[in-house]
Amino acid sequence: MGAVPGAIVPTRVGRLRAAASAFAPTKDPFRNVLAVLMVVTISRIHQNFGFLRPFRPALVLVLLACAYAYLNPRFLSVGSIFSTKNAKVMLGLGIMACISVPFGMSMGNSAVFILSEYGKVLLFGFLVLLGIRDSRDLYKLIWAFVVAAGCLAYLSLFVFKMKAGKGDDFVRIQNGYSYDSNDIGVVAIIGICLTLLTYQVSKSRGKLVSAIILIGLAMTIARTGSRGAFVGLVAVAGAMTVFLKNVSLDKRIGFVVVMVFGMVVSAPPGYWDQMLTVLHPKNDYNWSSETGRREVFIRGVGYMMKNPFTGIGVDNFARAEGMYSARAEEREWDPSLPGVKWSAAHNSFLQAAAEMGIPGIVLFCMLVFGSIWQCLRIRKRMPLHWFKGDDEEKFLYYSSVYLPVALIGFSVGGFFVSFAYLDPIYVLAAFVAGLQRSVDLKLSGAQPAAPAAPPRRVVRGRGGLAGGALPPPVMPRRPM
Repeated sequence: MGAVPGAIVPTRVGRLRAAASAFAPTKDPFRNVLAVLMVVTISRIHQNFGFLRPFRPALVLVLLACAYAYLNPRFLSVGSIFSTKNAKVMLGLGIMACISVPFGMSMGNSAVFILSEYGKVLLFGFLVLLGIRDSRDLYKLIWAFVVAAGCLAYLSLFVFKMKAGKGDDFVRIQNGYSYDSNDIGVVAIIGICLTLLTYQVSKSRGKLVSAIILIGLAMTIARTGSRGAFVGLVAVAGAMTVFLKNVSLDKRIGFVVVMVFGMVVSAPPGYWDQMLTVLHPKNDYNWSSETGRREVFIRGVGYMMKNPFTGIGVDNFARAEGMYSARAEEREWDPSLPGVKWSAAHNSFLQAAAEMGIPGIVLFCMLVFGSIWQCLRIRKRMPLHWFKGDDEEKFLYYSSVYLPVALIGFSVGGFFVSFAYLDPIYVLAAFVAGLQRSVDLKLSGAQPAAPAAPPRRVVRGRGGLAGGALPPPVMPRRPM
C-alpha cells in the first residue's frame, strides 16, 4: 500500500537516522559560549592562570552570551522560559532577595551583594534555561558541567595545596581559590552524579573520559577531608540503589568500587578516623561549642523569627553573628570577653531562611526538592522502553534518574555549606527545566500522525484503475 498524501509516517530508517544525529556536534556560537562559561563558572579554573584575570573571562563570556541572545532570539527557547516551575521559582528567589534589601540589617551590603554576586548567578541560570531548546542542548551543557568537574578535580589533585587546618589532626585542601574544602566537596558530589550519567549514555570515548573524571572526583572528595561531602556521597550511593533499578547490579557495584578505590588511594592520613566521627556527633565541637554549627543553626532560626517575612537581608548572616547575636551584645557591655566570630550560616537552607525569611526558605526548598519531584513525574510520562531505546531516548531516561540523585547529593551536602546563592543548584534546576522541555518535544514528535480518510481502492483495467493500486497523485498545474 502506498503512502497517504498529507500523512507523515516516519520509517524505521528515518527514526534511526534522527536518533544518530540527535547529539551530532553543531556550530552553535551561543551554546558553545555557554558551555565554556559553564566550565569557567563551576570549576573557577581561569583563576589558575594569572594572566587571564585582568581580562575577566567570565564577564566577557557572559556579555558574549547576552549579546548573541539579544541579536538571535529565534535560536533561544524564549517562549517557554517561564512555562516551567523552576524558572518561576528562580525569578521568585530573585524578587525575594530584592525585597529583603530595604528590610534587612544592612541595605548597602545586601544591594552590593545582589549586584556583584547573586545577580550574576541568576543571570547564568536564566541563560542556561534559554539555551536548552531540546535534548541536544541539554546533552552539551551537562557534558560542560562534567568537564568543569574534571577541571576542578585536576586543580584539587595537582594545584591546590594540602595543609592542616586549625584544630585538624590531618591535612586537607584548605583553599581552592573562591572555594573552601567543603564547597569543593559539594561540587564534586554533583559532578559525580552527572559524570555517571555521561558514562551511561556515551560511546567508548565518552565512557573513557567519564571514567577518568569519576576517579578524579572520588580522589578529590577524599582530599577535601569534608565530612559533609562524605555524608553526601553516602546519600548518593543510597539514592542510586533506589533510582537505578534498570541499571544492572554489577554496574552499580562497579560505580561504588571505582569511587571507593579513588578515595582510598588519595585519602590523607587520619581521613577515615575523621569520617568516623560522624557516628558520634555529640563528641564534636560543632555540637558543644558556641561557635559550632549546632549553636549557629539555633541562632539562625532566631534571626528568621525576628523578621519572618523578609529575613535579615541577603548576605547579612555573618553581620548578624558579629553584631547582633547574644554573644555580640554581651561583649558590647563587657569588652574583656573574647571576640565574636562573624560566622557564615554553614547551611544553605538556614542561609535562605535567615536572610530571606519564610518565603525565601519555601522557595529554596521548592527549587531543590520540587526539582526532584519534577524528575520523578517526568520519568512516569516516559514510555518504558526508553531506557533501552535510541541514543536520545536513553539520554532522556537516564537524565530523569541521575538528576534527582544529583539534587539529593546537593540537598545533603548543601546542609553543611552556604550555597543558597551559588551557581550549582540553579544550574541543576535549569537542567531539570530543560529535561522537561526535551521530553515534551520528544513525546509530541513521537505521536503517530492522525489517520487520513481511507483511500478508495480501485483496479487498473482497460478503462481505468483496478486491482488495489492507489491512483497516482494529481500534480497541480502550473498557472500559465
